[in-house]
Amino acid sequence: MPLPSSARALKKPRLDDEVRFLRSWIEKPLHMGAVMPSGKLLARKMAHYVDVDSDAPVVELGPGTGAITSALIERGVDQKRLVLVEYNPGFCALLRDRYPQAKVVQGDAYRLRDTLWNVLSAPASAVVSGLPLVTKPMLTRLRLIRDAFTALAPGAPFVQFTYAVVPPIPKSLPGVSTEASERIWMNLPPARVWVYRKD
Repeated sequence: MPLPSSARALKKPRLDDEVRFLRSWIEKPLHMGAVMPSGKLLARKMAHYVDVDSDAPVVELGPGTGAITSALIERGVDQKRLVLVEYNPGFCALLRDRYPQAKVVQGDAYRLRDTLWNVLSAPASAVVSGLPLVTKPMLTRLRLIRDAFTALAPGAPFVQFTYAVVPPIPKSLPGVSTEASERIWMNLPPARVWVYRKD
């Protein structure tokens, strides 16, 4: 039985985003965290760790087409608090159109200190990352989390998802507490959310 036109209209943006993701992944597979945008359950789980009552910025790394961004807003994060760091210029244009009150920064999240040096007006209340960390050397991952902690308020979370079975950043970092969600089996592929806080 065909979908009613209203249901088809609701599904179209998701399908368009999947096509955009797939095209970008084919062009540059190691720059993309996934072949498809994050599923809703995964995006909601990541947004769950962000303090909605704070006025401080929330930095999202690698927002792509905005699956996690939408979950942050649905959770109650004011769009004006969002600082979206995206490498792909096409995705930047899309994000500016979809989230006109957010600050979209076209830049390299793996050089986070340089990318954010004149962007944040206050320490961030969270850094939420959709970056493909496990495709990067460990030194690159460690530099990223070091730079993220520099941008974060004390005790604020660095939230990262991964499809891998091992943590994207070692659990044994000195002075850093680590928390992991249950595996989200309904996401394709299944994923887990890791949260790191500097003690």
